[in-house]
Amino acid sequence: MTAYDMATPGRAAYRDVNVLRWLAAYTASVTGDVVYFLALSWSATRAAGPSQVGFVIAAGALPRAVLMLGGGVVADRFGPRRVAVASDATRCVVILAAAAAVLLSAPNLWLLIPVALVFGVVDAVFMPAVGALPPRITGPEQLARVQGMRGLAIRLSNAVGPLLAGVVLAVGGAVGAFAAAGALFALSLALLLDVKVSPLPSAGQHPSARRELRDGLRYIRRHRMLGPLVTVIGLSEMCFSGPVAAGLVLLADERGWGAAGMGWIASAFSVGAAAAALLLTVRTRIPRAGLAVSGALFITAVGATALGHARSLPFAVASGALIGLSSGITATVTGALVQTETDPRYLGRVTSVTTLCALGLAPVLFPLVGVTVAVWGAAVFFTGCGGICLLAAVFSVSVSVLRRAELQVPEPAPSPER
Repeated sequence: MTAYDMATPGRAAYRDVNVLRWLAAYTASVTGDVVYFLALSWSATRAAGPSQVGFVIAAGALPRAVLMLGGGVVADRFGPRRVAVASDATRCVVILAAAAAVLLSAPNLWLLIPVALVFGVVDAVFMPAVGALPPRITGPEQLARVQGMRGLAIRLSNAVGPLLAGVVLAVGGAVGAFAAAGALFALSLALLLDVKVSPLPSAGQHPSARRELRDGLRYIRRHRMLGPLVTVIGLSEMCFSGPVAAGLVLLADERGWGAAGMGWIASAFSVGAAAAALLLTVRTRIPRAGLAVSGALFITAVGATALGHARSLPFAVASGALIGLSSGITATVTGALVQTETDPRYLGRVTSVTTLCALGLAPVLFPLVGVTVAVWGAAVFFTGCGGICLLAAVFSVSVSVLRRAELQVPEPAPSPER
């Protein structure tokens, strides 16, 4: 059974109130994440100085990475909607409690570290659950469109979140920022409570959580499409889920472009990614999806290498936009392929693996960025990123099932005779 067995073709996703409700909940949640992380970083800086910010952030990132696969098991066992609602409610309570604690006493590491730890644990459950919902709320022919809409939501949140955080930090300090994040999580929770999902057949008695995790990993490994596809996702996301952002800072410093130059490149990347998401939102289908992924990965490899060797800021900005566009296409199409091919009973676990590839491993790679740039320079780092993307492109072309992958659309049901 695949996602095609879950829903019948229906209205376009951008006209479906249920999908839009899920999208609004997701947008509010991602915006809340941005505000929360900036509030946490600002509070840690004020409490213990810049040297402790990384330690506090790592306190949240580590449990999220370690427990992400377990979060997928929880989502599959109890249902992604129920788990997303429960974890969103927990995040809301934790962050509002943090706001109250900061109001009663100045922020300190003994408060911020436990908040980061709890948030990281809950995030490890929430992310696989909310990511596994699209095949349960729309037809399979709309999954690529929903992934494009999700990409737009992420770009919007990443643009609005820092502005909102800056305003509330200036007006209300850490208390106001934590309260604003809590309010966004409360909004996300209220919207998720109204999202309707397709039911799954009863699975009977569940095995142990450890066995469910093993079954999920075995399912990915043995699936003709998912095993190679997860490999491509892991390679393509390795450099673009945080390490490249850190590399941009070091590249701009090395070239003498300063913070403004770094901002221009990062903005161009976001604009390119938003353009990819918009393109895939309005298209009804993606012909030759497997070849589209391979081509986009090849373009990303060229763009990353060009960015590392750029000597002028305009050329670097253009390379950043190209990388954003091509990597956005890769992320959207591979996400739709994963959700199309996966048996709905395994969606939480499969989503947890792909999310771990996209986000969970980034903290491990951050130290390598600084070492590589310090020893060999920014050009070598970005060339290495390009080489990894090229490897992903070659792999996706060499595996026939990926090369021929299509986002198939079910045939419409015949109209009843009158």
